[in-house]
Order: sequence, then structure tokens, then C-alpha cells
Amino acid sequence: MATSERHAATLALAHALSAAERGLAVIPLSRSKLPALRSPHRDDPTPTVCHGECGRTGHGVYDATTDLSRIRQLFAAAPWATGYGIACGLAPHHLIGIDLDTKSPSDSSATLRELALRHLFTIQPTVVVVTPSGGRHLWLTGPPDVVVPNSASRLAPGIDVRGAGGYLVGPGSRTEHGVYSTVPGTTHLAPAPCPRALLRLIAPSPRASRPVAGGTQGQGYGLVQFVQAARIGQRNTRLFWAACRAYENGLGDALTAALTDAAVRAGLDAHEARATIASAARLTTGRPATDS
Repeated sequence: MATSERHAATLALAHALSAAERGLAVIPLSRSKLPALRSPHRDDPTPTVCHGECGRTGHGVYDATTDLSRIRQLFAAAPWATGYGIACGLAPHHLIGIDLDTKSPSDSSATLRELALRHLFTIQPTVVVVTPSGGRHLWLTGPPDVVVPNSASRLAPGIDVRGAGGYLVGPGSRTEHGVYSTVPGTTHLAPAPCPRALLRLIAPSPRASRPVAGGTQGQGYGLVQFVQAARIGQRNTRLFWAACRAYENGLGDALTAALTDAAVRAGLDAHEARATIASAARLTTGRPATDS
């Protein structure tokens, strides 16, 4: 490996460790901005639904962690990594990324200002990352009871949203097109809370649903309802988010069966639902899920 490549890899690891110390879960990225570790299931004869429950690395954002020794292991397994990704939607920040793209014919920054005027919201000072092409990533935090899906130009042309199951390229990462860097004066800011009016625009509206058999009440019941109300394109993301919240609050094992049943009612395959819950368990507790 050339000296310049080793230097880029060393810097990427250093930046990733710093991010993890701030509570941001990270993964190594290649110069293409894709996860540096390839899927261990790429040669499987049939498609495999696995979010890391196999115990191996190479599951993209599902490998994300704040554990410093684990991060070093991931980067050691991918010495070609020159950047890192920051997983969105996870505790404690529940990060949401607003990606203002410069490749759109419209001025995405002006479009966001127009949205703010129209919907009466203000984005407080926050971390802003400049991309090599001149685009900007605004870091916001969401409430723990709201899942924000990934979307491309759904909010407005040239504005993408990174939410649960997605990641942002971290500042200090070197890609094929250049280096990501924070706007001066924003490096040490905490991500600002996402304004409620903006949150309503980017988060799906929960729809009414009937109770799920299996008996969960209170906080757990809300998570189960949230999964059951998922539409096509939201089901896996909602299930993973709800399972993470359940395990963070000590309800994971007790809700596994009910969350699986809710996901099946929403249209997921039972095996896929259990795999997603197991992935959430590994990410939040470091151990597999168990049915109660």
C-alpha cells in the first residue's frame, strides 16, 4: 500500500474513533463512499437476508458501532478504507441527515429556505459538512419515537434525507472526488433538533391500526402498532427501528414475538422479520434476540 493510502486510512480511522466518542456509530467506507467490507453472503447460491446475525462483518450500515475496539477491528479488516460512514437513526442522537445536492438543476439551499418560510420552521445552528462537489449535509436529531426513512428528492428536488438504515459520509473522509469537511464554526456543535414542521414533512404519518394479538401494553404496544402500520417500502426499516428502541428500553426479548407478528401482518416474511429483530438485538446489546 502506498504511503499516501496508508496516511488516508490512518486519518479515516482517527476521525471514525472521534465520531464514536461523540456517540455516533460508524463503519469504514471505501473511496467510492460504499461500505469497505464486502458482504460475506455475496457468493451464496440463494439470496440471504442477514443484517449481521451470522456473526461476520460486511453487512453495511448494520456493522455500525460506537465500540472503539470493534471499530479498530473493522478498519483492520479493511485497510483500504479511506473514510467512514455515520449511521443515522440510532441512539443517542437519532441522527437525520439533510443532503443539499449541487447536482440538481435547482438551488437546493434556496429550496430549503423556501420550505422553511412556507412551513414556518427554523433550523438552529448545527453541524454542516461540505461534500467534495460543494453540497452540504445538515446534521439534525430526531425524537426517539419517530422513524425517518431515507428518501431522494421526495422532500423537494435536490434535497435527500438520510434516516434509519442510512448513513452519512463523515467529515475527514477521503473519496474519489475529494475530502468531506465541516464548515468552520460547526465542528464542535451538537446536531440541532429537527424542527417539528420539518419532521412532519420527512417522516411517514402513522396510520390507525388494530391491536396486535400477543398482548403488549404501554410503551411496547406503541412500538408494535408502529410496525403493523408500515406500508410497502417502510416495513423493514420500521421493524428494525422499533426493535432497536425496544432493546434500548429493556423490552426487546419481551416484544420479539409481538414485533414479529406485527411485521408479518404488515407483509414481511416471518424469517426476514426475525432476522431483522436479531440484527437490532446485536446492534444494541451485542447478543442475539430470544423469543419470550
